[in-house]
Amino acid sequence: MSVGNISFVKDFVIVGFPGLQLHYYGIVSAVMFFVYVCTLAGNAVFFVLFVMTKSLQKPVYYCIINLVVCDVLFSITTLPKIINRYWFQDGTISFFGCFVQMFFVHYLGGVGSYALAVMAVDRYAAICYPLQYHRLMTNRNVLNLILGCWILGLVGPLMMAIRAYPLPYCAENTIIHCYCDHVSITTLACTDRSLYSIPALINALAVLLCSLAVIVYSYCSIFVAVMGISSTRGRMKTFSTCSPQLIIIALFFLPRCFIYLSSNIGIKFNTDLRLVIIMMYSLLPPMINPLIYCLRTDEVKKILRRFKKRKIGISLLLL
Repeated sequence: MSVGNISFVKDFVIVGFPGLQLHYYGIVSAVMFFVYVCTLAGNAVFFVLFVMTKSLQKPVYYCIINLVVCDVLFSITTLPKIINRYWFQDGTISFFGCFVQMFFVHYLGGVGSYALAVMAVDRYAAICYPLQYHRLMTNRNVLNLILGCWILGLVGPLMMAIRAYPLPYCAENTIIHCYCDHVSITTLACTDRSLYSIPALINALAVLLCSLAVIVYSYCSIFVAVMGISSTRGRMKTFSTCSPQLIIIALFFLPRCFIYLSSNIGIKFNTDLRLVIIMMYSLLPPMINPLIYCLRTDEVKKILRRFKKRKIGISLLLL
């Protein structure tokens, strides 16, 4: 390509679902707005409960709050722009803004993956080393692990953004996605993207597989330890303490693994279907997770009942 034919990109346009017809824009934007509001409200409720209730300020709930913060930030990073795209038919995002969004999408995805690994380690210590648990998993140690998640997750996305930003973008400026990510941006660069896509893929797989390895090891060890408990009731009670984390982990990892495996074994999806799957595993867990914390955790359910009784008592006094 001659230099004279190059017209450099100054901004990008987020297309979203390329096959979506105009008369469905209102419904799609309303659904996404509903998911956004539910995500913010549900996670805010759990955060307030955590701050106001001293009994929740212990390692296992610090791990959950870490995931809450990550989920909320991811939704704030991705949803407003795509809602704007379908609500006001304006998908334009500045060149710099697209790279900022790309960085946070990959950064928060990595931190979320590490956060789930930390949650698995907490359950592993609680069940496999119950006598040493309070010595091993102090609030200080857990906060150090959480800080490690945010620091470790920073390196890969930062390098991806720094390497991709100066590339010459002289092709179309349309992002066939619901938000800016590394693949959708670098495909628009007029250069050999393999030099940039392969390191990005290695980073993504390293984050995903390392976290998954820690989780699988932790829960396999937990399973062995639980099967050693003589009473059925004891086994069920111990398994119940892990069920919220297992549901959250399944929602996070299974769809991602499915997408990675299908693309590598030659299964191809329609672009819109692939984007629907990506949006579901990216944005539904942050909305559903607060329900799992509240409905599958006995301690949180007791606190919610107590708040409900207090509210009823205040209403009766006012009457």
